[in-house]
Formats: sequence, C-alpha cells, structure tokens
Amino acid sequence: MPAETPRSDVDAAAGQKPEPHDSQERHASWLELFFDLVAVTAVAQVAHLLRGDLGPSDLGLYALLFLALWTAWICFTLYGNVAGEGTRTRTVLLAMFGMAVMAAAVHGVHEEEDQHARVFALAYVLIRVLANQSWQRRRQVLVDWPAAQMSLGVTPWIVSLWAHAPVRYWLWALGVALDLYVTFAVSAREFVKRHKEEDEQEALERSGSRTEGGSSRSTPPVTGIAVARSQAEHLSERLGLFVLIVLGEGIAQVVDAVSDVAWHRDVWTLGVASFFLLAAVWTLSFRHGYSGVPHLAEGVLPTRAALPLHCFLSGCLAALAAALGSAVEHPDSLSDGTRWLMCSALAGYFLLSGLAWLPDAHQEGRWLRWVALPCTGLPLLLAAFGTGVRTGVVIWLLVLVVLWPIFYDRRRRTELR
Repeated sequence: MPAETPRSDVDAAAGQKPEPHDSQERHASWLELFFDLVAVTAVAQVAHLLRGDLGPSDLGLYALLFLALWTAWICFTLYGNVAGEGTRTRTVLLAMFGMAVMAAAVHGVHEEEDQHARVFALAYVLIRVLANQSWQRRRQVLVDWPAAQMSLGVTPWIVSLWAHAPVRYWLWALGVALDLYVTFAVSAREFVKRHKEEDEQEALERSGSRTEGGSSRSTPPVTGIAVARSQAEHLSERLGLFVLIVLGEGIAQVVDAVSDVAWHRDVWTLGVASFFLLAAVWTLSFRHGYSGVPHLAEGVLPTRAALPLHCFLSGCLAALAAALGSAVEHPDSLSDGTRWLMCSALAGYFLLSGLAWLPDAHQEGRWLRWVALPCTGLPLLLAAFGTGVRTGVVIWLLVLVVLWPIFYDRRRRTELR
C-alpha cells in the first residue's frame, strides 16, 4: 500500500512510543470477506442507476451514493485492518446491516422518494457514529483516514433528514466535500494533538466529578491515546478485493443483459469484446499496478491520498460496468448517453492512473506523452465522434486502448534488461 504517515512527529504529539506492528503476514479474515459481500450488493445497486437515458443529475446522484457507500465500507475496512484479531464481530455485523439498508434504499433515492432518502441518510449517519465509537472504545486515533473519527462531514447528513430534494442532495454533497477536506487539510500531528487534549479534558472532568461526589480517595486521571496506522499489505489486499468486486459487477451486468436478448452476431461480438475489455482492465490494474490501481507502486503515495484515488477509480469502473450492461440492449449502435458514459468512465480510469504515476514522472517523462495522454484522450474522441459506429466496434477499440499501456510496459521492461 502507499507510504505510511511519518511516525516521529505524530507519536510525539500523542506522547507515546510507536506501537509495534505484527510482522506476520495477514490476509482478509472470513468476517472481512463476509462484510465485503455487502459491497457486492451495494455496487450492483448503484451501478443500475446508470442504466437508460442519463442526465447530469443522474450522474451527480450516482457519484454521491457511490461515495457514501464507499466511505461506509472503508471506515470498517480500516477498523478491521488495525484491530486485527481484536475486531468485534458484532460491530462489523451492525455495519454490514447498515450498508445493506443503504443499498436497499438506493433505488428509492433515485426515484426521489423521501422515505428511502431519509433511511439512506440515517443508515449512513449511524454507520459513521458506530465507526467513531469503535475507535473511541479502542482509545486510538487513526491518522491515515481522519474522516472516520471526525463528525464534520456527518453533520450535513444529519441536517438532511429534515430536508427535501434538491436541498437534501446538496447537503449530502457538502458532507462528502467536508470529508475530503478533512482528509487532505488536517495534518496527522494536529489531529492527534486535538484528540489528546480532548482526552485529557474528559479525564479531568471525570476525576473532578468523583471528587465532588464525596470520594475521599485521590485518583489521578487516566489518559492516553494510541496512534493507529493501517497495515499496508493487508489494506492493499482489501482494496484490491473491492476493485475485483467492481469488475465482477461488470461481468454480471453483461451476462444479465445478454441472457435477456436474442443472440445474433452483433450480440456475440459485443459480449466477447466486453469480456476482453474487463480482462484487460484487470490485467492493467493488478499486474501493472498495486491495490487495483494501475501504475501505482507500493509506498509511493501516503494512505490518505491513495484511498480517495482508489474510491474515484472504483467509481469509474462501476460506471463502465453499467455502460457495458446497457450496451447489450443497443447492439447496432450506442445511444449518445451510453457511449459518453462508457468512454468517459475509461478516460477517468486512465486519468486517475496517471495521477498514481505522477510521483515517478521525473524518471520517465515519455510515459506521459505516449501512454497517459493518449489513453485519456482517445476514449473521449471516440465518444465525441463515434456516432453511428457499431457497438461491438466501439468496445473493441476501447480494448485496444487498454492493451496499449500493457504492451508499452512490457516493451520497456524488455529494453531495460
């Protein structure tokens, strides 16, 4: 996974020595894999929002719901990552139930039903509160993802329980924006220092209340918080599993759509092309990347920067999955909306992979000119000028775009030997 937050300053702010990390290799537990099943359902529900004719409001709502579901998922993914064998099964199952409720409410939110929207927001708020309580119970401060323990981004969601559309959605967007602000603007040292001060204040208040209650025994206040950091390899595995879930949703969308139409040459062509496109994306993400993010190297980005990158990239892949499912319904030629969705999703995927590569830009500038820019621009050109092009041809052209960086990387490795 990405580089860890520097320990010296953070540990000094907490007034403690760094906690030793278990050197034993860890893998996702059965509980964590069970928890990830709800992510499968959530991704499927949100991806279905992108079927049919789309407008800007549909895309905006998709982005909001996906970000909310991903945030709920990552809060407890990080909890399990840090807690390890100390993970409370009941806590994870409660979070899993909350995410299932959110997933079930997605369709109603899309239909602008107040009841479903309020249930979605309430479930999200309760999940975030549960995540915060989990860290408080462990007396730990998670420096890699401060939003998991700060209520700033949750406040607009609470207010939205009494709001109606479209104000409700603007409040949700504000909550997401505040979480992103906390992620990038709040330094680890300041975050730990603030929690330490709050912890000491609470301890003094508890000590004072005992004294006022007539206790003759003088007991010093008990303080102390631990700085929690994610375990890189285990977190990388969990993030990669999420990307696999999204790619699997692409396969499911295509299979489901193909099973409902008459099979002829065009359907065979786009079905095979869709499979090759998803397989090529898998190859680029995992054999030429890290944690499911293409061109990301281990230890290059700090965790709090890599996690939003993973979120946005997964959102692009989920949109691509939805577009492939819709494409089967139009084997002759894609509608403008579906073509733009498919091509823009892939362009976003390459744009984000280019951001993952930026820390190494000084080593090989040619990659930007020969891979990142063409792979981002060509899908957009195809979206703009691909009117009337047969659906299978469009998808096969996108396959070639994805194969190009794979071929380029292999050629470069051969030259360096």
